[in-house]
Amino acid sequence: MARVLVTAGASGIGRAMGEGFAAAGYEVWVTDVDEAGLAALPSDWTTHRANAACEDDMRAVFLAIGDAGGLDVLCANAGVAGPTAKIEDVAIEDWRACVSVNLEGAFLAAKHATPLMKAAGAGSIIVTSSTAGQYGYPNRAPYSAAKWAVIGLTKTLAMELGSYGIRANVICPGAVEGPRMEGVLEREAAAKNMTRDEVYQGYAAGTSMGRFVEAADIANMAVFLASDGARLVSGQVIAVDGHTENPDPKV
Repeated sequence: MARVLVTAGASGIGRAMGEGFAAAGYEVWVTDVDEAGLAALPSDWTTHRANAACEDDMRAVFLAIGDAGGLDVLCANAGVAGPTAKIEDVAIEDWRACVSVNLEGAFLAAKHATPLMKAAGAGSIIVTSSTAGQYGYPNRAPYSAAKWAVIGLTKTLAMELGSYGIRANVICPGAVEGPRMEGVLEREAAAKNMTRDEVYQGYAAGTSMGRFVEAADIANMAVFLASDGARLVSGQVIAVDGHTENPDPKV
């Protein structure tokens, strides 16, 4: 049975990815710092409490995966929204915390997955970025910077690892229904002196399809990118966002 590891898989996009891969017949492993979320996952999934930005934690997880027989697919999905603030108001500690999880988390997962995939002569690395990695986002400098950076990381992985049969691609979700986006909406509403619903409608109106996406839409793309149907898809940045035309909500 093929095996997938999803970082930050206890909820949201990560859990949807786990569910998508489970439905496709994969053995699912999940890491997260949310112990309650991990406890609520299906009992046949393998779970580890691990901080994606802590190398000791991630090294231990990958040692366990190696002992279990290796890894076929990595979904480097860990991320945090970071602060919503004007650049002059962003504290360096908040910048570093955001970049650490979003960028260093992807780096550490790829670093420790690569030896297992090289040994197998195949593998698929899927990194969750954001449409913030394709456009500038006012008042989201740390998040946007980190999500741009993981695209460069993943394109480099594709070039570096292709000769070993390993593919690497990026998924860029747009505005995704769920608790994390609700927090973003509330913070942006406060920063822009707007209501939550006004900000929501601004995001939706900024897509050609006029709607938010759902976590399952992201999961479906991840399962495809891991499949034989995408065997020659590598180094690509694929937005699942209903076609974002204007990422800065305007009402």
